[in-house]
Amino acid sequence: INAEYMGMHGRIAQMAVLGFVAPGFGTFPGNDWSDSFGYTNPLEALSKAPSASLFQIFAFMAFMEFRRMYIILEDGPDYVVGNAQRWGQIEGNWNPFGFNYTPEEYEEKQLQELKHCRVAMIGLLGLIFQANASGVGVVEQLGGAFVAPEYYERAGYFLPQGI
Repeated sequence: INAEYMGMHGRIAQMAVLGFVAPGFGTFPGNDWSDSFGYTNPLEALSKAPSASLFQIFAFMAFMEFRRMYIILEDGPDYVVGNAQRWGQIEGNWNPFGFNYTPEEYEEKQLQELKHCRVAMIGLLGLIFQANASGVGVVEQLGGAFVAPEYYERAGYFLPQGI
């Protein structure tokens, strides 16, 4: 059951990481009743978002959690760990891409997903701490690494040729 919880929270963390990175590449225009769409720092945007939008997010997460509990109770002792949303390759599940792995390959894919979930949960904590400390979004923080520093522009290239 530990893998069940890690997978569930890890998928939410993966979406949250995407939510931290995506605003740096473009945001939606604001509207009259809320300017929360214009912020690239997700923590700042969260504090500016209308309470109804936050309710939608938490209501959807609660719905998915209750759905997961219902499926676990419905399947009883026949429940397969990780099959709480009935997605994937198991017979009767939703498999939109028609994946057809061998049992060994499917087990490897499940392990890969679990590892990605763990990395996303740790990465999300880092993103939250860094956004809180710096006050800017992820892309703005990384953007400074790809520009020439101001002192370099003033001094020019001062190393001898060939080095």
